Amino acid sequence: MIPGYAELHCVTNYTFLRGASDPEELVHRAAELGYRALAITDECSVAGVVRAHVAAKDLKLKLIIGSELTLVDGLKLVLLATHIRGYERLCELITQARRAAQKGTYRITRDNLAAPSPQPLPSPRPSPKGEGEPGEGANLAALWIPGDTPNEDEAAWVATHFPDNAWAAIELHRGPDDAARIASIEAVAAKAGLVCVAAGDAHMHARARKRLQDVMTAIRLKCPLAEAGRKLHPNGERYLRSIGRLSNIYPPRLLATTLDLASRCTFSLDEIRYEYPDELVPAGETPATHLRALTFAGLARRYPCGAPASVVVTVEHELKLIEELAYEPFFLTVQDIVAYARSQKILCQGRGSAANSAVCYCLGITEVDPGRMSVLFERFISKERNEPPDIDVDFEHQRREEVIQYIYGKYGRERAAIAAVVITYQPRSALRDVGKALGLSLDQVDLLAKSMSWWDDRDAMVKRLGEAGFDISNRVVQQVIDLTQELIGFPRHLSQHPGGFVIDNRRLSRLVPVENASMPDRTVIQWDKDDLDALGLLKVDVLGLGMLSCIRRAIDLVNGYRKPGTDPNFVGPRGQEEYRPLELGSVPSEDPAVYEMVQRADTIGVFQIESRAQ
Repeated sequence: MIPGYAELHCVTNYTFLRGASDPEELVHRAAELGYRALAITDECSVAGVVRAHVAAKDLKLKLIIGSELTLVDGLKLVLLATHIRGYERLCELITQARRAAQKGTYRITRDNLAAPSPQPLPSPRPSPKGEGEPGEGANLAALWIPGDTPNEDEAAWVATHFPDNAWAAIELHRGPDDAARIASIEAVAAKAGLVCVAAGDAHMHARARKRLQDVMTAIRLKCPLAEAGRKLHPNGERYLRSIGRLSNIYPPRLLATTLDLASRCTFSLDEIRYEYPDELVPAGETPATHLRALTFAGLARRYPCGAPASVVVTVEHELKLIEELAYEPFFLTVQDIVAYARSQKILCQGRGSAANSAVCYCLGITEVDPGRMSVLFERFISKERNEPPDIDVDFEHQRREEVIQYIYGKYGRERAAIAAVVITYQPRSALRDVGKALGLSLDQVDLLAKSMSWWDDRDAMVKRLGEAGFDISNRVVQQVIDLTQELIGFPRHLSQHPGGFVIDNRRLSRLVPVENASMPDRTVIQWDKDDLDALGLLKVDVLGLGMLSCIRRAIDLVNGYRKPGTDPNFVGPRGQEEYRPLELGSVPSEDPAVYEMVQRADTIGVFQIESRAQ
């Protein structure tokens, strides 16, 4: 009888330029092979786990979340979250390692692993019933990954610092003497009191990706593939192998132990919870009552002579739905940021589907008057769609940094960070890197890249390279084309969202790892917008818009040109003696001259007409 199997060590292409398959490919292949579970263990990262989580839920495959870490002294571990507290501790360790090094690298020591978890911030979310304390060792399983010669000191240290929750991983890839390797690791593990378990160190879902994995290694090492030598894996065994093949490589006891360990890992991303800050709600109030108070105060300001009955009905309808979906803290957070910007005379404007909200209008977030037109709130928020609200707020691009630093200052870097953007390989960048890895000259690589457009598919690529003078029948050129097509769409690195902030009511690094951004004074989480949407987590979009800066300069120019005291013959607007400076709110909602200009197609340089947004 063929035993079951759970893969406990597997990296995706979110271990940049190492993993040669995306998370979904690995999950689908594991399900096809009949694996009982699959652990996604990217190096010092959980950037790919949400995609794996979504795919695993669809296929009803158990997903284990972990991470591979190589310490500064060479000790290599795979940490697996067995419990929500283990996941939180893992995120904190990754954050600590990433924040201690330059972007794209990490640094972690034995002392970091041995130190207790940081104390919770004030007003932490309550611990779910039955949870252990943060950082408790039983919530993280540790797999020691021995080197070529198993080290007794490493084994003893792992056993001591992860008592009753540590294993020695035996990873066999058809080496020169696998039987001897098993014996040497088991001997060292037994002396330290560790149980041995099989693991695959999988880098790809199928063996056919070996060529691409080799090229990615050369790209990472910044050397031609022909010079990589022993830095490449010696064979193609680091893929998700069939259980039958594994049973011919590993003793049954090592395969059976994978199931025992997998059964301990009960954590799922469905367990994580996200809360907006408590301090936005005054003492004695609830988020619902405070939002209602702010909304009706704004309603009175918007309609000083009394709001139309239809608008009041719309506001009540929206507040009821917001309360049912518990989105009040999100609206309060956005309102607080907008209020700060206005207090500093920073122009800002909400847009997008939020313009369909009368509540957003009352809060000063948007400027679409529901009394003048029919708004459809369900386009913005709907119970049936079960999607989080999305409010895009544009700020003067030259002053947006003030708003960003206000958020950091109000909530602290422990509780606020910017969402990630996954930068992926496009045809030009893929051609450049693959061409260099396959030994083409810089001139040839440059010519390759310049011949491509981002929308070109394989056929167009072949055609363009032929037109550029490359011999399409040449074996190297054919490899460049094939490998480039495989690499297109792979993640290259994490960048930062233009302004999507994630703010939590406690230490954000317990929800998702936080790392340094390339820009100074910025930090970024390891999940992007799609990941946040998949988990139903909310972000606040603080975006920069050059046109608002232009409008600000225009307003200042008009006010400065006709300022009282500069012209003895000055008369205020409409003949009034009292001069009132022009503000954005005093710009009329309608202007027939604008519509006439649009009808003449006289719109060159007019924002949102002659722009990429249209």
